[in-house]
Amino acid sequence: MAISIGVFQMVADKRADPAIVAKAAEDLGFNSYWVPEHPILPAASKSTYTADAADEDPELPDYLWQIPDPFVVLARASATTSRIRLGCGVCLVPQHHPLVLANEVASLDHFSGGRLNFGIGAGWNREESEMLGVDFDHRWTQTKECVAILKELWSKEIAEWDGKYYSFSPVRCFPKPAQKPHPPIHFGSSGTPRVFKRVAEWGDGWMPTIRTLEEFAEGCDKLRAACDKVGRDFSEIHVSPLVLEGLFRTKAERDAFAEAGADEMIMWITEAETPGVLEELKVFADELIES
Repeated sequence: MAISIGVFQMVADKRADPAIVAKAAEDLGFNSYWVPEHPILPAASKSTYTADAADEDPELPDYLWQIPDPFVVLARASATTSRIRLGCGVCLVPQHHPLVLANEVASLDHFSGGRLNFGIGAGWNREESEMLGVDFDHRWTQTKECVAILKELWSKEIAEWDGKYYSFSPVRCFPKPAQKPHPPIHFGSSGTPRVFKRVAEWGDGWMPTIRTLEEFAEGCDKLRAACDKVGRDFSEIHVSPLVLEGLFRTKAERDAFAEAGADEMIMWITEAETPGVLEELKVFADELIES
């Protein structure tokens, strides 16, 4: 059972221009191109980086300080491509005001011809989140309200809101997204039972960061159970594990993920300079993409 293959570029800056990388990925047959978000990071932080949660006292990797704005990156990538899906992996939703975020997301989807995958998260770094006005202890409650507002703004001629975190009088928000009713919403979380409930209730995709096949298979079982509980068909949800650096690079591993429930595998680009990135893309394509 073949699945599609995407790529994730952690630091999509001038060393490996996303306009070049995304175009090369499209030409090689990749399905999607993803970039992360961290608007700022505090110079000192006590928060544990989620990708290193298995470590007792992990140091924050340097690349977290080097991430450009994802909407600028994906806009640049969209200008040189025509087919590849463009993904936020993930947008830290509560760190944005929904009135601004709605316009940014809709504009990108509009200009890319409806190719945006709107990956969302609530953030893991308390210091960063609180600097940007997030109620960190209730960040998913804030995120849920923000996404509900986005859907209102994208679907209505005139929208207004009076909620716990946000309130505004009637406004117009244009352009509307090219995709209807809105770009698919992919959850990037993987660690808690609540993520499966959220995906089943109001998500279009699940994009967990994955260390082991067993972890992923167990997550798929939990998501199926959550879907059954709310009367939703598991097959409606696009499941696309983001595999961590250097892992799961063979056909056999790809097929094992497909068997466990993956619709797509997103490969983490480890190279930082253009020549190395382009060579890494070719290695991925030769091994993982069915001709």
